[in-house]
Amino acid sequence: MLLRIFGYLFGIGAVLFLAIAAAVAWYVSDLTRDLPDYDVLAQYEPPVMTRVHASNGQLVAEYARERRLYLPIEAVPDRVKAAFISAEDKNFYQHSGLDYYGIARALVQNAQALGKGQRLIGASTITQQVAKNFLLSSEQTVDRKAREAVLALRIEQAYSKDRILELYLNEIFFGLGSYGIAAASLAYFDKSVHELTLPEAAYLAALPKGPNNYHPFRRPERAIERRNWVVDRMIENGFITEGDGAAAKQAGLGVRRRTTGPSIFAADYFAEEVRRQLDEMFGEQTLYGGGLSVRTSLDPGLQIMARQALIDGLIRFDVEQGWRGPVTRIADFGGDWGKALAEVEPLSDVVEWRLAVVLAVADGAAEIGLRPEAAPGGGAGQARDRGTMPLAELAWAKWASGERQGRDVVRAGDVLSVGDVVYVEPAAEPGQYALRQVPEVEGAIVVMDPHTGRVQAMVGGFSFSGSQFNRATQALRQPGSSFKPFVYSAALDNGYTPSSVIMDAPIEIDQGGDLGIWRPENYSGEFYGPSTLRTGIERSRNVMTVRLAQDMGMALVAEYARRFGIYDNMLPVLSMALGSGETSVLRMAAAYGVFANGGREVRPTLIDRIQDRYGRTIFRHEDRTCQGCVADGWRGQPEPVVVDNREQILDPMTAFQMTSMLQGVIQRGTATVAREVGKPIAGKTGTTNDYHDAWFVGYSPDLVVGVYIGFDQPRSLGRQSTGGQLAAPIFTSFMKLALAEEAPIPFRVPQGMDFYPIDRRTGLRASDDANGALLEAFKPGTRPPDTYSIIGYTDTMGRPLTVAPEADRAVISGTGGLY
Repeated sequence: MLLRIFGYLFGIGAVLFLAIAAAVAWYVSDLTRDLPDYDVLAQYEPPVMTRVHASNGQLVAEYARERRLYLPIEAVPDRVKAAFISAEDKNFYQHSGLDYYGIARALVQNAQALGKGQRLIGASTITQQVAKNFLLSSEQTVDRKAREAVLALRIEQAYSKDRILELYLNEIFFGLGSYGIAAASLAYFDKSVHELTLPEAAYLAALPKGPNNYHPFRRPERAIERRNWVVDRMIENGFITEGDGAAAKQAGLGVRRRTTGPSIFAADYFAEEVRRQLDEMFGEQTLYGGGLSVRTSLDPGLQIMARQALIDGLIRFDVEQGWRGPVTRIADFGGDWGKALAEVEPLSDVVEWRLAVVLAVADGAAEIGLRPEAAPGGGAGQARDRGTMPLAELAWAKWASGERQGRDVVRAGDVLSVGDVVYVEPAAEPGQYALRQVPEVEGAIVVMDPHTGRVQAMVGGFSFSGSQFNRATQALRQPGSSFKPFVYSAALDNGYTPSSVIMDAPIEIDQGGDLGIWRPENYSGEFYGPSTLRTGIERSRNVMTVRLAQDMGMALVAEYARRFGIYDNMLPVLSMALGSGETSVLRMAAAYGVFANGGREVRPTLIDRIQDRYGRTIFRHEDRTCQGCVADGWRGQPEPVVVDNREQILDPMTAFQMTSMLQGVIQRGTATVAREVGKPIAGKTGTTNDYHDAWFVGYSPDLVVGVYIGFDQPRSLGRQSTGGQLAAPIFTSFMKLALAEEAPIPFRVPQGMDFYPIDRRTGLRASDDANGALLEAFKPGTRPPDTYSIIGYTDTMGRPLTVAPEADRAVISGTGGLY
């Protein structure tokens, strides 16, 4: 009887077991019917940040929506692995995807926690987290947990433990916008994973459970507590000694956040232009997640020099315009001027200046409070630094408008009032500060290698923080007289010589239609009679340029403008010969580079090379070929030859003639300030109608620089605000710095060039020791003329007017018959 009862119970148990097993099998089968394919882990390509580097390898900028750097498991130090295994899954290398002991422990502890109202704990392994993060959602349901367990078992069968840990460490979110251990190490400690100390590694291992819960600045106590918990687990698991653990727990967090802006000072405009180009080339998805490695042409040293030269020039001009008033006013400090001042955002990239609030004003000085540095966790820091602004440091600030306009500053109260928020800069005396003002005028500077087109420096305005509009590439403005060299180049390429003579006399041009008659004038309002091409460019004669363009035909000038890359499709009207079309500083710098490099096309670039996430080169600017550069050794073969396959758009001899004439602009013409550089320099000024824009574009044998000054909303800069007065000094300041350590290098003379002494007034041949003679460059087959042939002026028969040499004096000083 007893056996029958046991048999009966056994049968019932077996049936129940089979039923439960069948139900479980059916449930599992239903769950696994549409499980994600875990094979995708083999092709895992997470979004990886794009990194932009300068020409010397320095990091310029990073672009990402998920800031991640992918790190192979072999590159992760054992200490870091130990920290994460201790924090997340101590049996990782022993279990098969599920930690059954951990599950049982969690069940027991959670049952006890329910009765006490404590927080429940989980038992997910690292493999389960990989399954959830890569293949499933984060919904808190039994079905999702079961699917996660099944996937974990399958993943363990398909991949090695190291591969699973690699996926985990590169995917998880650490806070501060960082994904993956490599990016987290940079974001929190500004160092590579290999440089992490034990307490730093333990803190990073504490973050995946809840980055916001252990924020280093908002919740430092909880962060340290969780960090120390990880250290204890590492001791418990035998990864570190108790002595090392005790020392680690005594350490502070030591978090030093890494800046997310450009890492090289003053490179904001350059970095943003690179970002725009990458977006155009590859699209947003690849830019922000493709893991591109971009090597740019940026020279950090030249970039700093360019930025300093430009802002000094803008400030110099702005100071002459007068004081426009404070940035803002704080009417009520509320008992703490520092807190009120901290709410005013400064220009973050003008690091030489600080915001300050005027606390008291006396006749001879003003007392100021300096904007406190931000606290690590946000808000104003505790420091409340003060200083004084003596009268001598604000005497420049004559009011630009209003009832006090133009009056001398005789007391601090003439300029400042209590509550004014202003910019200041440290003065020579400690504790004293000078008043500063953000310029209204803007500008740009581009520095380029004329032989390769590599842009080595670019500044697109006074402050990127104040305006991200890049005036070097995005602003289209009239180049004015800086366009004239391209008119003269067309002439020199088509039979004219530097000593050819053009009539500088009044001219009327019927523009047709409603435009009426145009009467071009020189800047001085005067006319100077017959003058050589050299004189025309050195003195920037408008009327001569118009006559020359008229003689050649504007169709030819428009073709040269296209060749040089200044305009894509220039309107062939005579006014364009004076630079009335709009173009950019970048294009103008590249065009002048053609003169510097002997007539070769210049294609400007900010990017040297781009590699994908696997290190494959997918873009390279340099397309010159090198015959024989790849060799395993020297066996008497000729040295390698770099073949320059760029288009020759200008005769090399024309390019040198133009350079020689533009050197005259520096020596005797409109940009004599550039003589201060003390090295061979050529260039041309440019000023547009009503002084709206001021330009200077110049170059040495190996460096070309374009400078532009003007208001964003075009208006007059004021009388005498020419390219020679405003832009050329900025060029000069930069070149003095850039070439300070360089030996003077003369411009390269093409083989076969002939040189003759000429009278620079008449263009006729002169004796070597004649007063006013200079050595002029001529192409083979040409030489100085024996008689004048005046371009743009004819005799009664319509032939070019010629004058014998003995009539030289009458032509130059007289007016009979020539005007």
